[in-house]
Amino acid sequence: MIVRQARLEEVEAIRALFADEVRAGRMLPRSPEDIRAHIADWLVAESFGHIIGCVSLVYYNQGLCEVRSLAVHPRHRGNGVAGMLIEAALHMAQEQNMSRVLALTRVPQVFERAGFQRDYIAHYPEKVWRDCTPCPFREACDEVALIFELQHEKAELLHERG
Repeated sequence: MIVRQARLEEVEAIRALFADEVRAGRMLPRSPEDIRAHIADWLVAESFGHIIGCVSLVYYNQGLCEVRSLAVHPRHRGNGVAGMLIEAALHMAQEQNMSRVLALTRVPQVFERAGFQRDYIAHYPEKVWRDCTPCPFREACDEVALIFELQHEKAELLHERG
């Protein structure tokens, strides 16, 4: 399995990965136009020529982005695919000089295993103003906010290499 940049011709395969979650009301839909417009911010996990997972980054300002639309095909769940996608997304955020990566999820343990810490969504007004206000689930949101501090990780790596 490899994690790589998504391609325009894979938009429908990406959308198919989380279609069941969207229908069940557990994920927000992503339009093909939106995915195409931001294809450089999408990563996919590929196994034997098939897209088995995806994730995207959404940027709020010069230091904050969010891991979004993390999905893994049901047959491949529990095999570390989500962790590899999160790790690749963190690497992409670091390459973009982000200092913090936000995640909102109903499965916080997946992100906690990757080093995210629980936080409060109110600490991220950029997210609330842009995405939460128009969200159809805002009155009954059951997602947990988590944050990953990239600057802290950079400092630890520099210290370890010392």
